[in-house]
Amino acid sequence: MLEIRPNCEYCDKDLAPDSLEAMICTYECTFCTTCVSDVLENVCPNCGGNFAPRPIRPKIARRPGLSLEYQPASTKRVNTKYQINELQTFSMKTKEIKPEQR
Repeated sequence: MLEIRPNCEYCDKDLAPDSLEAMICTYECTFCTTCVSDVLENVCPNCGGNFAPRPIRPKIARRPGLSLEYQPASTKRVNTKYQINELQTFSMKTKEIKPEQR
């Protein structure tokens, strides 16, 4: 089950559980759409994968026990350990490779 992390790992922007700006990689590294496009160039700085919009967990349990009420979003903030120059270098080496071939 997704943690639904509360922030962009690069700029630390708040990303509410229902945010349409949250993007995740296959390991659930979480970044905002601006950082994904302008800084990371759709390359996860942690695994080298690509990003997809983060699904939104329902607020209301339309099925028993399945909603934010029963599986709340994480409150633990995560930040990348890489500096901007490291991110740019990594993205430059990886961005031209199609995600399915990385």
